[in-house]
Amino acid sequence: MDAALFESGLSNICGRENVRKAVPMSEHTTFRTGGPADYFVSPGDRESYIKLISFLRQSDSPFFILGRGSNILVGDKGYRGTVIDTSPGLSRVGIDGEIIEAEAGAGLSVVAGMAAEEALSGMEFASGIPGTIGGAVFMNAGAYGGEMSQIVASVELMDQNGKVTTLRSDEMGFAYRTSIAQKKALPVISVKIRLHRGDKDNITEKIKDLGRQRAEKQPLEYPSAGSTFKRPEGYFAGKLISDAGLSGHTLGGACVSPKHNGFIINMGNASSADILGLIKEVQETVRAKFGVELIPEVRIIGEF
Repeated sequence: MDAALFESGLSNICGRENVRKAVPMSEHTTFRTGGPADYFVSPGDRESYIKLISFLRQSDSPFFILGRGSNILVGDKGYRGTVIDTSPGLSRVGIDGEIIEAEAGAGLSVVAGMAAEEALSGMEFASGIPGTIGGAVFMNAGAYGGEMSQIVASVELMDQNGKVTTLRSDEMGFAYRTSIAQKKALPVISVKIRLHRGDKDNITEKIKDLGRQRAEKQPLEYPSAGSTFKRPEGYFAGKLISDAGLSGHTLGGACVSPKHNGFIINMGNASSADILGLIKEVQETVRAKFGVELIPEVRIIGEF
């Protein structure tokens, strides 16, 4: 499909005002790095989102669903394809008793805050995770002993054939930082979360306590993508990195955070190549010293 016809298709589905070209991904990732995406599209509602994905699949055109850019490293040369931003148009949230239904682009911490306001407990762990519901389910996000698999009741997905289907939590293939949505590249449309009644003051205090712990232990003052590596079985990534003597190690503007060695941070002028290079240096050093393979938790896309 030629470029003019492709752009017309995007505009017809999402509206011309929601289709942008050559958008720097440094503006849309928490690392604050990344070159331009060919197209940056913000569908206004779930129907447009579903039609957009069908169109991109039929066009055999690469696409990436962004959410809030909190677990991604985009190459300095950008992304050759379409980046779908779900956060503006797919952010509706409804509460019915102990069930919260949220569209894929709803902010995870926003939904956790709404749950707290309704005295619903079980989602406190997610209060400080800067991503979307869709992204959190996709990677089974977690923190402080909690993870999405513990609270998800069902997930509405789009399968490989373009059919919208709903899977129960036990059908989602949840495991450490993964799910069937990730393994099979199935876009998340919405999620139902099952919580339980609790004491509002206790819930609020727990959220505040976890916020204090994050501020004390994590380098929140610098751009990063959260924990850079998955936890190796039987080990902690941060301790391995520390024991390898890499605390504070830098490459260009990228640095292994001295505050939390499991985080690689942007000191202010890092390129994506700096960050990726430092990831590889950390992997190689830990492998050589301890024989342990560190797998990035951060998704790496685009051209470097």
